[in-house]
Amino acid sequence: MKKAAWLESIPEGRLLSLDVYRGFVMLFLITETTGLYDLMISPGLRGTLIYSIGQQFHHHQWHGLTLWDMGQSFFMLISGVAMAFSYGKRLERGESWPKCLNHAALRALSLFLLGWAIYIVNPPEGAPGWAFLLDVLPALAFGSLVAFLIIKWPARWQLGFSAGLLIITELLYRFWPVSGFNQPFVPGHNFGAYLDLKLWGSTNPEGWVTFNMVPSAAYVIWGLVAGKILRSNISIYKKLRILIISGIIGVGLGLALDPVTPTIKKISTSSFMLISLGFSLLFLALALWIIDMLKFRRPFLIPLAVGMNPLFIYLFARSGGADWFLKIAQPLSWALLGWAGQSWVAAATALGCLTLMIILSLVLFIRRLFFII
Repeated sequence: MKKAAWLESIPEGRLLSLDVYRGFVMLFLITETTGLYDLMISPGLRGTLIYSIGQQFHHHQWHGLTLWDMGQSFFMLISGVAMAFSYGKRLERGESWPKCLNHAALRALSLFLLGWAIYIVNPPEGAPGWAFLLDVLPALAFGSLVAFLIIKWPARWQLGFSAGLLIITELLYRFWPVSGFNQPFVPGHNFGAYLDLKLWGSTNPEGWVTFNMVPSAAYVIWGLVAGKILRSNISIYKKLRILIISGIIGVGLGLALDPVTPTIKKISTSSFMLISLGFSLLFLALALWIIDMLKFRRPFLIPLAVGMNPLFIYLFARSGGADWFLKIAQPLSWALLGWAGQSWVAAATALGCLTLMIILSLVLFIRRLFFII
């Protein structure tokens, strides 16, 4: 497809850097459903560069940080930026506040129900019924609704509100008085675990807590603020400078806070939130620089196509579509690479599955079929 042809498929006024950034994040997330990340940490690869890279695509056990830990922060911050553009345009066109609120509420409800449906259709082995609340879609539903309620506030008030979410979380964990659950940074013995035990009758054995929805709403709010900056009339150079400086400050503050409040993804500590925010903004700045400043777009058709249909490909991959494509790719992989051994076949099957999902995204993009809530 020629460059002009696929550019014609893009609605006028879209921020291409945001779509490309979102596309890379979605590729990052859906690759997990192919099993490729698990193959990279196979015991036989221990001690190799592939194994070390593969560890970055799995959650850190507790105190620490990997690239995979930040996938949700990337996705939710991008959603906040997109909200700033979409609702900003709606309000500027004269749509009433109640109408926009109704749309935001229905969208949040739809995201929540879709997150629940994924676990009903394709439940993780051994997961309790409430485990879907630990996933990104319910968190995004809550965060986007909270963010919309303050969308008309000045940026400094929005930042103050997001800081309040982190402070409240910090205080609840540090000063929760219930014996056995007053150890803020010990898995299963903190405020989040206590809340889950009371609400659902059990806790997550790996230390995840549903209260993460509250602090993670800050990602969407931070995305709103970033979106306001990107929609403003200031020069693109100043926008880039603000994003880079803010990202560096976020990473720096988070690292400085780590000795006091450990960086723990599974309970969304303030140090983790700030570090992941910083990296989210820095990657946004990188996309802005390459796509919108340098106009270097030709190599990014694939992430653009995926990024313009993020919800569809995520739901497809997580609800069994990836399993279906794996079944298609596996016999072909055996026919081509059976002589090389099972490991090569498994890797080819995973890559074949990912390729099929990319082709599906490209077909939908070319035909201008977009799943939007």
